[in-house]
Amino acid sequence: MSSGRRLEALPNRQVLADGVYEQIRALIMNDGIEPGARVNIDEIARELGVSGTPVREALARLESEELVSRLPLRGYRVTELLNRKEVDDMYALRLLLEPPSAALAAAAMSDSRVAALEAELATCPAAPADDAYSDYKALTAHDARLHELILHLAGNVAVEQAFARTHCHLHFFRLNYNQPFGEQTIAEHRTIVDALVAGSASGARKAMTTHLEVARDRLVSRL
Repeated sequence: MSSGRRLEALPNRQVLADGVYEQIRALIMNDGIEPGARVNIDEIARELGVSGTPVREALARLESEELVSRLPLRGYRVTELLNRKEVDDMYALRLLLEPPSAALAAAAMSDSRVAALEAELATCPAAPADDAYSDYKALTAHDARLHELILHLAGNVAVEQAFARTHCHLHFFRLNYNQPFGEQTIAEHRTIVDALVAGSASGARKAMTTHLEVARDRLVSRL
């Protein structure tokens, strides 16, 4: 870890657990701590002006997202970036789960479901201006929510849970760091939602397949 200050001390009234978690998460996503590096709990606590307790609580949350892993008797380290095979495997799983789910969701459209999809698109109407995590955080969250919503509308809880366990959006963002992808993603999302709203099962399946394949190819070209 570098010797320069990378974190902002938290205001006394801010909820410590969430504030510490968000700052450490941003540090990892922005490569402030290199993949594979040990997390210095004392240093982070000192920079944030907190005790070690909320830092450890935040790291436990980050471990559940597979952004850090616990080292026996030595604290935590940042997990390594996905390699080419792991990216291919994760996209292979998504291509098995998401296009059929999009088709099921399209066949079950209703006014309330259309409204939910359009409302989610409205949360991120344009690409971020910069490529730092602070700017792309909203797009990454929107991307995850939209895919989760479509899986939910398809009505298969087991598929929803399998998708959630991959934490794929976080891992893919780390690989995409400093490689803007917002405009393409937003346009692809619009195509998927248009097919869903039209009630076109085949169109939704095709749009989701194209979106995932393009995203995969875009990512692996940078590995």
